[in-house]
Amino acid sequence: MPIEQRGVDTIPDEERTSGPRDLVSILIGSNLCLGVVVFGWLPVSFGLGFWQSVSAVVAGTVLGTALTAPLALVSLRTGTNLSTSSGAQFGVRGRLVGSVVGLLLSLGYTALTIWIGGDVMVGTLHRLLGLPADGLSYGVVYALLAAATVTGAVFGYRVLLRLSRVLALAMTALLILGVVAYAPDFTLSALPGAGGHLLGSFWPTWLLALVAAGLSGPIAFITLLGDYTRYVSPARHSSRAVLGAAWLGLIAGLLIPQLFGTFTAYAAGAALDYAGPLVAASPAWYLVPLLLAASAGSVGNAGLMLYSMGLDLDAILPRASRARATCAVALTATACVFVGHYAWEAQDAMTSFVLLLTAVGTPWAVITLIGFARCRGEYDADALQVFNRRSRGGAYWYRSGWNLRATAAWALGAAVGVLAVSLPTYEGPLLALTGGVDCSFLLSGAVGGAAYLALTARAEPVGTPGAVEPVPSAASGDRVA
Repeated sequence: MPIEQRGVDTIPDEERTSGPRDLVSILIGSNLCLGVVVFGWLPVSFGLGFWQSVSAVVAGTVLGTALTAPLALVSLRTGTNLSTSSGAQFGVRGRLVGSVVGLLLSLGYTALTIWIGGDVMVGTLHRLLGLPADGLSYGVVYALLAAATVTGAVFGYRVLLRLSRVLALAMTALLILGVVAYAPDFTLSALPGAGGHLLGSFWPTWLLALVAAGLSGPIAFITLLGDYTRYVSPARHSSRAVLGAAWLGLIAGLLIPQLFGTFTAYAAGAALDYAGPLVAASPAWYLVPLLLAASAGSVGNAGLMLYSMGLDLDAILPRASRARATCAVALTATACVFVGHYAWEAQDAMTSFVLLLTAVGTPWAVITLIGFARCRGEYDADALQVFNRRSRGGAYWYRSGWNLRATAAWALGAAVGVLAVSLPTYEGPLLALTGGVDCSFLLSGAVGGAAYLALTARAEPVGTPGAVEPVPSAASGDRVA
Protein backbone atom coordinates (compact mmCIF):
# COMPACT_ATOMS: atom_id res chain seq x y z
CA MET A 1 0.00 0.00 0.00
CA PRO A 2 1.45 3.43 -0.95
CA ILE A 3 2.36 6.04 1.64
CA GLU A 4 -0.43 8.55 2.21
CA GLN A 5 0.41 11.85 0.49
CA ARG A 6 -2.26 13.96 2.14
CA GLY A 7 -1.29 16.34 4.90
CA VAL A 8 -3.75 18.87 6.29
CA ASP A 9 -5.09 19.88 2.88
CA THR A 10 -8.79 19.40 2.09
CA ILE A 11 -9.65 15.79 1.21
CA PRO A 12 -11.59 15.62 -2.10
CA ASP A 13 -14.99 13.96 -1.81
CA GLU A 14 -14.00 11.09 -4.11
CA GLU A 15 -11.27 10.12 -1.61
CA ARG A 16 -13.61 10.28 1.39
CA THR A 17 -14.55 6.61 1.28
CA SER A 18 -14.71 5.80 5.00
CA GLY A 19 -17.94 5.55 6.97
CA PRO A 20 -19.27 5.56 10.56
CA ARG A 21 -18.33 1.89 11.02
CA ASP A 22 -14.71 2.74 10.22
CA LEU A 23 -14.82 5.49 12.86
CA VAL A 24 -16.05 2.98 15.44
CA SER A 25 -13.37 0.48 14.42
CA ILE A 26 -10.54 2.96 14.65
CA LEU A 27 -11.66 4.35 18.03
CA ILE A 28 -12.13 0.92 19.58
CA GLY A 29 -9.21 -0.87 17.95
CA SER A 30 -6.69 1.86 18.71
CA ASN A 31 -7.70 2.23 22.37
CA LEU A 32 -7.61 -1.42 23.42
CA CYS A 33 -4.03 -1.13 24.65
CA LEU A 34 -2.12 -0.92 27.91
CA GLY A 35 -1.58 2.80 27.43
CA VAL A 36 -5.33 3.24 28.00
CA VAL A 37 -5.70 0.31 30.41
CA VAL A 38 -3.30 1.99 32.84
CA PHE A 39 -5.71 4.89 33.35
CA GLY A 40 -8.05 2.44 35.08
CA TRP A 41 -5.29 1.91 37.62
CA LEU A 42 -4.96 5.60 38.48
CA PRO A 43 -8.04 5.84 40.78
CA VAL A 44 -6.82 2.75 42.61
CA SER A 45 -3.42 4.37 43.12
CA PHE A 46 -5.24 7.43 44.53
CA GLY A 47 -6.65 5.24 47.32
CA LEU A 48 -10.20 4.72 46.00
CA GLY A 49 -12.10 1.47 46.41
CA PHE A 50 -13.08 -0.67 43.43
CA TRP A 51 -16.60 0.63 42.94
CA GLN A 52 -15.48 4.18 43.70
CA SER A 53 -12.82 3.85 41.01
CA VAL A 54 -15.33 2.42 38.54
CA SER A 55 -17.81 5.25 39.15
CA ALA A 56 -15.11 7.91 38.65
CA VAL A 57 -13.92 6.34 35.38
CA VAL A 58 -17.45 5.90 33.98
CA ALA A 59 -18.67 9.38 35.00
CA GLY A 60 -15.57 11.09 33.64
CA THR A 61 -15.64 9.19 30.34
CA VAL A 62 -19.33 9.94 29.73
CA LEU A 63 -18.85 13.62 30.60
CA GLY A 64 -15.77 13.95 28.42
CA THR A 65 -17.45 12.19 25.49
CA ALA A 66 -20.37 14.63 25.66
CA LEU A 67 -17.89 17.45 25.01
CA THR A 68 -15.59 15.67 22.56
CA ALA A 69 -17.86 13.62 20.26
CA PRO A 70 -19.52 16.63 18.53
CA LEU A 71 -16.08 17.72 17.31
CA ALA A 72 -16.27 14.81 14.87
CA LEU A 73 -18.82 16.82 12.89
CA VAL A 74 -16.43 19.73 12.28
CA SER A 75 -14.00 17.84 10.06
CA LEU A 76 -16.92 15.98 8.46
CA ARG A 77 -17.91 19.39 7.08
CA THR A 78 -14.45 20.86 6.38
CA GLY A 79 -12.60 17.84 4.98
CA THR A 80 -9.46 18.70 6.94
CA ASN A 81 -8.17 18.01 10.45
CA LEU A 82 -9.54 19.78 13.51
CA SER A 83 -6.66 22.13 14.22
CA THR A 84 -6.85 23.46 10.65
CA SER A 85 -10.65 23.64 10.90
CA SER A 86 -10.35 25.76 14.04
CA GLY A 87 -8.96 28.51 11.81
CA ALA A 88 -12.60 29.49 11.28
CA GLN A 89 -12.64 30.69 14.90
CA PHE A 90 -8.99 31.47 15.64
CA GLY A 91 -7.86 32.64 12.19
CA VAL A 92 -5.81 30.77 9.63
CA ARG A 93 -2.66 31.48 11.62
CA GLY A 94 -4.36 31.45 15.02
CA ARG A 95 -5.30 27.83 14.35
CA LEU A 96 -1.71 27.11 15.43
CA VAL A 97 -3.12 27.16 18.97
CA GLY A 98 -4.98 23.95 18.16
CA SER A 99 -1.96 22.47 16.40
CA VAL A 100 0.27 23.03 19.44
CA VAL A 101 -2.36 21.66 21.85
CA GLY A 102 -2.85 18.62 19.61
CA LEU A 103 0.88 18.09 19.26
CA LEU A 104 1.38 18.12 23.03
CA LEU A 105 -1.58 15.81 23.67
CA SER A 106 -0.44 13.28 21.09
CA LEU A 107 3.19 13.52 22.20
CA GLY A 108 2.34 12.74 25.79
CA TYR A 109 0.00 9.86 25.02
CA THR A 110 2.38 8.36 22.46
CA ALA A 111 5.21 8.37 24.99
CA LEU A 112 2.93 6.96 27.69
CA THR A 113 1.72 4.11 25.48
CA ILE A 114 5.25 3.06 24.46
CA TRP A 115 6.44 3.48 28.05
CA ILE A 116 3.78 1.26 29.65
CA GLY A 117 3.74 -1.26 26.80
CA GLY A 118 7.52 -1.55 26.88
CA ASP A 119 7.62 -2.04 30.64
CA VAL A 120 5.09 -4.89 30.46
CA MET A 121 6.94 -6.46 27.51
CA VAL A 122 10.25 -6.47 29.38
CA GLY A 123 8.63 -7.93 32.50
CA THR A 124 6.87 -10.62 30.48
CA LEU A 125 10.00 -11.54 28.53
CA HIS A 126 11.88 -11.73 31.83
CA ARG A 127 9.44 -14.35 33.08
CA LEU A 128 9.26 -16.22 29.78
CA LEU A 129 12.87 -16.17 28.60
CA GLY A 130 14.90 -14.78 31.48
CA LEU A 131 15.58 -11.48 29.67
CA PRO A 132 17.46 -9.19 32.07
CA ALA A 133 15.22 -6.35 33.28
CA ASP A 134 18.01 -3.79 32.91
CA GLY A 135 18.48 -0.51 31.11
CA LEU A 136 19.66 -2.15 27.89
CA SER A 137 16.57 -4.37 27.65
CA TYR A 138 14.22 -1.47 28.22
CA GLY A 139 16.08 0.63 25.67
CA VAL A 140 15.91 -2.06 22.96
CA VAL A 141 12.20 -2.77 23.56
CA TYR A 142 11.30 0.93 23.54
CA ALA A 143 13.23 1.41 20.29
CA LEU A 144 11.53 -1.59 18.63
CA LEU A 145 8.08 -0.35 19.63
CA ALA A 146 8.89 3.14 18.38
CA ALA A 147 10.15 1.80 15.04
CA ALA A 148 7.03 -0.30 14.48
CA THR A 149 4.85 2.65 15.48
CA VAL A 150 6.48 5.13 13.11
CA THR A 151 6.17 2.68 10.21
CA GLY A 152 2.39 2.54 10.52
CA ALA A 153 2.12 6.28 11.10
CA VAL A 154 4.17 7.15 8.03
CA PHE A 155 2.07 4.91 5.76
CA GLY A 156 -0.93 6.79 7.06
CA TYR A 157 -4.65 6.54 7.57
CA ARG A 158 -5.51 3.52 5.41
CA VAL A 159 -2.89 1.25 7.00
CA LEU A 160 -3.86 2.40 10.50
CA LEU A 161 -7.54 1.78 9.76
CA ARG A 162 -6.81 -1.80 8.64
CA LEU A 163 -4.68 -2.35 11.72
CA SER A 164 -7.45 -1.01 13.98
CA ARG A 165 -10.01 -3.39 12.47
CA VAL A 166 -7.78 -6.35 13.33
CA LEU A 167 -6.96 -5.01 16.79
CA ALA A 168 -10.61 -4.39 17.64
CA LEU A 169 -11.22 -8.14 17.46
CA ALA A 170 -7.85 -9.46 18.59
CA MET A 171 -7.46 -7.16 21.61
CA THR A 172 -11.03 -7.82 22.73
CA ALA A 173 -10.24 -11.54 22.78
CA LEU A 174 -6.98 -10.94 24.68
CA LEU A 175 -8.72 -8.78 27.30
CA ILE A 176 -11.45 -11.40 27.78
CA LEU A 177 -8.71 -13.97 28.35
CA GLY A 178 -7.18 -11.52 30.82
CA VAL A 179 -10.38 -11.36 32.84
CA VAL A 180 -10.34 -15.16 33.06
CA ALA A 181 -6.64 -15.16 33.97
CA TYR A 182 -6.84 -12.62 36.81
CA ALA A 183 -10.33 -13.47 38.13
CA PRO A 184 -9.16 -15.99 40.78
CA ASP A 185 -7.11 -13.29 42.54
CA PHE A 186 -9.67 -10.48 42.28
CA THR A 187 -10.73 -8.91 45.57
CA LEU A 188 -12.78 -5.94 46.72
CA SER A 189 -10.65 -5.57 49.84
CA ALA A 190 -8.54 -2.44 50.25
CA LEU A 191 -5.09 -2.84 48.73
CA PRO A 192 -2.11 -2.67 51.07
CA GLY A 193 0.12 0.22 50.19
CA ALA A 194 -2.60 2.47 48.77
CA GLY A 195 -2.22 4.72 51.80
CA GLY A 196 -5.73 6.13 52.01
CA HIS A 197 -7.25 8.91 49.91
CA LEU A 198 -4.57 10.81 48.04
CA LEU A 199 -6.11 14.23 48.74
CA GLY A 200 -7.10 13.43 52.32
CA SER A 201 -10.83 12.80 51.83
CA PHE A 202 -13.18 11.02 49.44
CA TRP A 203 -14.77 13.72 47.27
CA PRO A 204 -11.62 15.66 46.32
CA THR A 205 -9.88 12.38 45.49
CA TRP A 206 -12.88 11.06 43.55
CA LEU A 207 -13.08 14.26 41.49
CA LEU A 208 -9.35 14.04 40.81
CA ALA A 209 -9.88 10.49 39.54
CA LEU A 210 -12.86 11.62 37.44
CA VAL A 211 -10.65 14.12 35.62
CA ALA A 212 -7.32 12.28 35.52
CA ALA A 213 -8.67 8.81 34.67
CA GLY A 214 -12.09 9.40 33.09
CA LEU A 215 -12.36 12.81 31.49
CA SER A 216 -8.80 12.81 30.17
CA GLY A 217 -9.53 9.91 27.80
CA PRO A 218 -12.07 11.69 25.56
CA ILE A 219 -10.23 15.01 25.91
CA ALA A 220 -7.18 13.34 24.33
CA PHE A 221 -9.25 13.16 21.12
CA ILE A 222 -10.25 16.83 20.88
CA THR A 223 -7.84 17.33 18.00
CA LEU A 224 -7.66 13.70 16.82
CA LEU A 225 -11.26 12.95 15.81
CA GLY A 226 -11.00 15.09 12.70
CA ASP A 227 -8.07 13.02 11.44
CA TYR A 228 -10.60 10.22 10.79
CA THR A 229 -13.88 12.00 10.01
CA ARG A 230 -12.23 14.08 7.25
CA TYR A 231 -12.26 10.82 5.28
CA VAL A 232 -16.04 10.46 5.72
CA SER A 233 -18.23 12.06 3.04
CA PRO A 234 -21.12 14.24 4.30
CA ALA A 235 -22.87 13.55 0.99
CA ARG A 236 -23.11 9.82 1.79
CA HIS A 237 -23.30 9.77 5.59
CA SER A 238 -25.48 11.85 7.88
CA SER A 239 -24.20 13.94 10.76
CA ARG A 240 -26.36 11.88 13.12
CA ALA A 241 -24.70 8.64 12.04
CA VAL A 242 -21.20 10.11 12.42
CA LEU A 243 -22.01 11.60 15.84
CA GLY A 244 -23.44 8.27 17.00
CA ALA A 245 -20.33 6.47 15.79
CA ALA A 246 -18.10 8.92 17.65
CA TRP A 247 -20.13 8.39 20.83
CA LEU A 248 -20.04 4.61 20.56
CA GLY A 249 -16.37 4.46 19.59
CA LEU A 250 -15.22 6.72 22.43
CA ILE A 251 -17.39 5.16 25.14
CA ALA A 252 -16.61 1.55 24.23
CA GLY A 253 -13.01 2.18 23.20
CA LEU A 254 -12.18 3.91 26.48
CA LEU A 255 -14.35 2.18 29.08
CA ILE A 256 -13.48 -1.39 28.09
CA PRO A 257 -9.70 -1.03 28.60
CA GLN A 258 -9.96 1.36 31.56
CA LEU A 259 -12.33 -0.91 33.51
CA PHE A 260 -10.04 -3.82 32.67
CA GLY A 261 -7.25 -1.76 34.25
CA THR A 262 -9.28 -1.18 37.43
CA PHE A 263 -10.18 -4.88 37.62
CA THR A 264 -6.61 -6.10 37.13
CA ALA A 265 -5.23 -3.49 39.54
CA TYR A 266 -7.26 -5.08 42.33
CA ALA A 267 -6.56 -8.61 41.12
CA ALA A 268 -2.80 -7.97 40.97
CA GLY A 269 -2.60 -5.82 44.12
CA ALA A 270 -1.22 -2.95 42.04
CA ALA A 271 -1.47 0.00 44.41
CA LEU A 272 1.73 1.95 43.70
CA ASP A 273 2.83 0.48 40.35
CA TYR A 274 0.89 -1.21 37.57
CA ALA A 275 3.20 -2.89 35.05
CA GLY A 276 5.29 -4.90 37.55
CA PRO A 277 2.40 -6.36 39.60
CA LEU A 278 0.39 -7.06 36.43
CA VAL A 279 3.16 -9.27 35.05
CA ALA A 280 3.92 -10.87 38.42
CA ALA A 281 0.28 -11.84 39.03
CA SER A 282 -0.26 -13.28 35.56
CA PRO A 283 -0.63 -17.08 35.36
CA ALA A 284 1.98 -18.69 33.14
CA TRP A 285 -0.52 -19.53 30.41
CA TYR A 286 -1.45 -15.84 29.97
CA LEU A 287 2.10 -14.52 29.56
CA VAL A 288 2.16 -14.94 25.77
CA PRO A 289 -1.26 -13.26 25.32
CA LEU A 290 -0.08 -10.50 27.66
CA LEU A 291 3.03 -10.02 25.53
CA LEU A 292 0.88 -9.78 22.40
CA ALA A 293 -1.42 -7.27 24.07
CA ALA A 294 1.51 -5.13 25.21
CA SER A 295 3.19 -5.10 21.79
CA ALA A 296 0.41 -5.06 19.18
CA GLY A 297 -1.93 -2.84 21.21
CA SER A 298 0.83 -0.31 21.86
CA VAL A 299 1.75 -0.12 18.17
CA GLY A 300 -1.88 0.46 17.17
CA ASN A 301 -2.55 3.21 19.71
CA ALA A 302 0.78 4.98 19.47
CA GLY A 303 0.64 4.75 15.66
CA LEU A 304 -2.57 6.79 15.52
CA MET A 305 -1.23 9.31 18.03
CA LEU A 306 1.98 9.65 16.05
CA TYR A 307 0.01 10.05 12.82
CA SER A 308 -1.88 12.93 14.42
CA MET A 309 1.37 14.45 15.67
CA GLY A 310 2.73 14.39 12.13
CA LEU A 311 -0.35 16.23 10.87
CA ASP A 312 -0.11 18.84 13.62
CA LEU A 313 3.57 19.48 12.95
CA ASP A 314 2.80 19.61 9.23
CA ALA A 315 0.21 22.30 10.04
CA ILE A 316 2.76 24.27 12.07
CA LEU A 317 5.51 23.94 9.43
CA PRO A 318 3.77 23.86 6.03
CA ARG A 319 7.07 23.34 4.19
CA ALA A 320 7.55 19.98 5.89
CA SER A 321 5.94 16.89 4.36
CA ARG A 322 3.69 14.78 6.57
CA ALA A 323 6.09 11.80 6.44
CA ARG A 324 9.09 13.91 7.50
CA ALA A 325 7.08 15.60 10.23
CA THR A 326 6.00 12.18 11.52
CA CYS A 327 9.59 10.94 11.73
CA ALA A 328 10.65 14.10 13.55
CA VAL A 329 7.97 13.83 16.22
CA ALA A 330 8.67 10.10 16.59
CA LEU A 331 12.20 10.90 17.75
CA THR A 332 10.84 13.41 20.26
CA ALA A 333 8.27 10.95 21.61
CA THR A 334 10.91 8.23 21.99
CA ALA A 335 13.14 10.63 23.91
CA CYS A 336 10.21 11.36 26.25
CA VAL A 337 9.83 7.61 26.84
CA PHE A 338 13.42 7.30 28.05
CA VAL A 339 13.12 10.37 30.25
CA GLY A 340 9.86 9.01 31.67
CA HIS A 341 11.34 5.63 32.48
CA TYR A 342 14.49 6.87 34.18
CA ALA A 343 13.48 10.20 35.71
CA TRP A 344 9.74 10.27 36.54
CA GLU A 345 7.39 8.53 38.94
CA ALA A 346 4.63 6.97 36.83
CA GLN A 347 1.68 8.18 38.89
CA ASP A 348 2.96 11.75 39.29
CA ALA A 349 3.93 12.08 35.61
CA MET A 350 0.62 10.74 34.32
CA THR A 351 -1.48 12.83 36.70
CA SER A 352 0.37 16.07 36.01
CA PHE A 353 0.33 15.57 32.26
CA VAL A 354 -3.37 14.78 31.87
CA LEU A 355 -4.55 17.49 34.27
CA LEU A 356 -2.49 20.24 32.67
CA LEU A 357 -3.37 19.30 29.10
CA THR A 358 -7.05 18.90 29.99
CA ALA A 359 -7.07 22.40 31.50
CA VAL A 360 -5.37 23.88 28.43
CA GLY A 361 -7.26 21.90 25.78
CA THR A 362 -10.83 22.17 27.09
CA PRO A 363 -11.35 25.90 26.34
CA TRP A 364 -10.05 25.38 22.79
CA ALA A 365 -12.60 22.60 22.25
CA VAL A 366 -15.43 24.70 23.71
CA ILE A 367 -14.61 27.68 21.47
CA THR A 368 -14.38 25.45 18.38
CA LEU A 369 -17.79 23.93 19.15
CA ILE A 370 -19.37 27.34 19.73
CA GLY A 371 -18.05 28.40 16.34
CA PHE A 372 -19.47 25.26 14.73
CA ALA A 373 -22.90 25.99 16.21
CA ARG A 374 -22.77 29.63 15.10
CA CYS A 375 -21.96 28.87 11.47
CA ARG A 376 -24.28 25.82 11.48
CA GLY A 377 -21.56 23.66 10.05
CA GLU A 378 -21.02 25.84 6.97
CA TYR A 379 -17.32 26.48 6.32
CA ASP A 380 -15.27 27.97 3.51
CA ALA A 381 -12.94 25.01 3.01
CA ASP A 382 -10.69 26.90 0.61
CA ALA A 383 -10.22 29.82 3.00
CA LEU A 384 -9.11 27.42 5.75
CA GLN A 385 -6.09 26.45 3.61
CA VAL A 386 -4.69 29.98 3.16
CA PHE A 387 -1.84 29.49 5.65
CA ASN A 388 -0.85 26.14 4.12
CA ARG A 389 -0.51 27.80 0.70
CA ARG A 390 1.42 30.73 2.19
CA SER A 391 -1.22 33.14 0.89
CA ARG A 392 -3.17 35.99 2.46
CA GLY A 393 -6.84 36.92 2.79
CA GLY A 394 -9.99 34.87 2.87
CA ALA A 395 -12.98 34.60 5.17
CA TYR A 396 -10.82 33.68 8.16
CA TRP A 397 -7.98 36.14 7.78
CA TYR A 398 -9.15 38.43 10.62
CA ARG A 399 -6.08 40.50 11.60
CA SER A 400 -2.97 39.14 9.91
CA GLY A 401 -4.40 35.63 10.17
CA TRP A 402 -5.28 35.84 13.89
CA ASN A 403 -8.63 36.27 15.58
CA LEU A 404 -7.28 38.00 18.66
CA ARG A 405 -10.61 37.79 20.48
CA ALA A 406 -10.81 34.01 20.21
CA THR A 407 -7.12 33.63 21.08
CA ALA A 408 -7.52 35.87 24.13
CA ALA A 409 -10.58 33.88 25.26
CA TRP A 410 -8.65 30.61 24.97
CA ALA A 411 -5.63 32.06 26.80
CA LEU A 412 -7.87 33.32 29.62
CA GLY A 413 -9.61 29.97 29.97
CA ALA A 414 -6.31 28.06 29.90
CA ALA A 415 -4.76 30.39 32.49
CA VAL A 416 -7.72 29.95 34.84
CA GLY A 417 -7.47 26.18 34.40
CA VAL A 418 -3.77 26.13 35.25
CA LEU A 419 -4.39 28.35 38.29
CA ALA A 420 -7.12 25.99 39.52
CA VAL A 421 -5.32 22.69 39.00
CA SER A 422 -4.10 20.37 41.75
CA LEU A 423 -0.96 18.40 40.85
CA PRO A 424 1.27 16.18 42.99
CA THR A 425 3.91 18.94 42.99
CA TYR A 426 1.81 22.08 42.44
CA GLU A 427 -1.47 23.54 43.68
CA GLY A 428 -3.01 26.50 41.89
CA PRO A 429 -4.01 29.53 43.95
CA LEU A 430 -7.65 29.28 42.82
CA LEU A 431 -8.03 25.99 44.69
CA ALA A 432 -8.79 28.05 47.80
CA LEU A 433 -12.00 29.20 46.08
CA THR A 434 -13.11 25.64 45.27
CA GLY A 435 -12.46 24.13 48.67
CA GLY A 436 -9.33 22.35 47.49
CA VAL A 437 -11.27 20.42 44.82
CA ASP A 438 -9.72 20.36 41.34
CA CYS A 439 -12.35 21.94 39.06
CA SER A 440 -9.78 23.10 36.52
CA PHE A 441 -11.45 21.57 33.46
CA LEU A 442 -14.86 23.01 34.38
CA LEU A 443 -13.46 26.45 35.09
CA SER A 444 -11.21 26.55 32.02
CA GLY A 445 -14.02 25.48 29.68
CA ALA A 446 -16.61 27.79 31.25
CA VAL A 447 -14.32 30.83 31.36
CA GLY A 448 -12.96 30.27 27.85
CA GLY A 449 -16.42 29.78 26.36
CA ALA A 450 -17.97 32.71 28.22
CA ALA A 451 -15.09 35.01 27.28
CA TYR A 452 -15.38 34.02 23.62
CA LEU A 453 -19.12 34.67 23.60
CA ALA A 454 -18.66 38.03 25.32
CA LEU A 455 -15.77 39.20 23.14
CA THR A 456 -17.46 38.20 19.87
CA ALA A 457 -21.04 39.11 20.75
CA ARG A 458 -21.08 42.06 18.35
CA ALA A 459 -18.75 40.61 15.75
CA GLU A 460 -20.15 39.61 12.39
CA PRO A 461 -20.16 35.81 12.04
CA VAL A 462 -17.68 34.58 9.46
CA GLY A 463 -17.26 31.35 7.61
CA THR A 464 -19.98 31.45 4.97
CA PRO A 465 -18.50 30.13 1.71
CA GLY A 466 -17.20 32.80 -0.58
CA ALA A 467 -17.39 35.60 2.01
CA VAL A 468 -13.98 36.97 0.96
CA GLU A 469 -11.73 35.98 -1.91
CA PRO A 470 -8.22 34.85 -0.87
CA VAL A 471 -5.47 37.23 -1.91
CA PRO A 472 -2.24 35.40 -2.88
CA SER A 473 0.98 36.68 -1.36
CA ALA A 474 4.02 37.67 -3.39
CA ALA A 475 5.81 34.47 -2.41
CA SER A 476 5.97 31.81 -5.08
CA GLY A 477 6.15 28.08 -4.86
CA ASP A 478 3.05 27.64 -2.73
CA ARG A 479 2.67 24.09 -1.60
CA VAL A 480 -0.25 21.80 -0.96
CA ALA A 481 0.00 20.61 2.65
